[in-house]
Amino acid sequence: MDNHSIKVNYCSTGKVKPKSDELEFGRIFTDHMFIMDYSDSLGWHDARIIPYQPLLIDPSAMVFHYGQSVFEGLKAYHTPEGDAQLFRPKKNLERINRSNDRLCIPELDEEFALHAIKQLVGIDKDWIPKADGTSLYIRPFIISTEAYLGVAPSRHYQFIVILSPVGAYYKEGINPVKIAVENKYVRTVAGGTGEAKTGGNYAASLKAQELVANSGYAQVLWLDGVEREYIEEVGSMNVFFKINGEIVTPALNGSILKGVTRDSVIELLKHWDIPVVERKISMQELYDAHENGSLEEAFGAGTAAVISPIGQLTWNGDHIIINNAETGSVSKKLYDTLTGIQYGKQEDPFGWIEKVKAVSKVK
Repeated sequence: MDNHSIKVNYCSTGKVKPKSDELEFGRIFTDHMFIMDYSDSLGWHDARIIPYQPLLIDPSAMVFHYGQSVFEGLKAYHTPEGDAQLFRPKKNLERINRSNDRLCIPELDEEFALHAIKQLVGIDKDWIPKADGTSLYIRPFIISTEAYLGVAPSRHYQFIVILSPVGAYYKEGINPVKIAVENKYVRTVAGGTGEAKTGGNYAASLKAQELVANSGYAQVLWLDGVEREYIEEVGSMNVFFKINGEIVTPALNGSILKGVTRDSVIELLKHWDIPVVERKISMQELYDAHENGSLEEAFGAGTAAVISPIGQLTWNGDHIIINNAETGSVSKKLYDTLTGIQYGKQEDPFGWIEKVKAVSKVK
């Protein structure tokens, strides 16, 4: 597909933009959206940017019945110079194609998809909030749209991108959270869809999250689905532990999502010559490290929060307090550096940033 073959239909009247202190996550959406269709006969075609609106979709569309869908999440940031920029979007597009492969969804042209995202963000650039910590959340997703109730890969799809201005994740500063170790429910298993970013994984996580939230916990720490022994993720984030000066994160094993922030954290730690290793780590090993005083920090890493320090883990009735329930020095340095690069306040030595040009709305 030609990298410039996107039809644009501008909205006639723009919405009223919310104030920065009124923003919630994923509740408000911008003026425009991107859509592209797929059919077996035409491939991906009819790329267009249109006013944000409901989808017209058949009740028998396969996405409703068999869950054949994938999604991504990334952000656009407003810099001190007034520019708009994205953080490592190519990694998100590489990952959506890995998810596509697992869900039997046709591959996207990653270069064209990035062009489409940049054009959409450029059109709605004035929706990027400017207050500290705020950003424009970008949600690309693909759904199966064939009207058919047979259990088979769909022959029709839509690739859609929507945008949502979001508030600061930490309104009162970065603070450690309480996490419950989940022993009953599992998120996924190796060979399943855990390494794909598909809606069913998140639906499967809701029950455990709901139960621990009622007991005052922010999230759950997921263990592996076979032995219920090895640590995998925390909520919908990758997880890291500082043990005796070394940073440990669970190795990718087929059930753990390959996070863009995870990858960025590992690159930064290596850049700083801080020892970091990807390997299996059991809950018993973590408990023993706490008992002998070598467990120094713990944190989650993901797009929404960037870095989320963990102050307490509860496992089989035992409360594991980490770093006196205070934010550790590595967690804080990672958060400050990643957000500094994302918002254009710090040098980007890795080439992670993609600039976005504003698009003049000539109707």
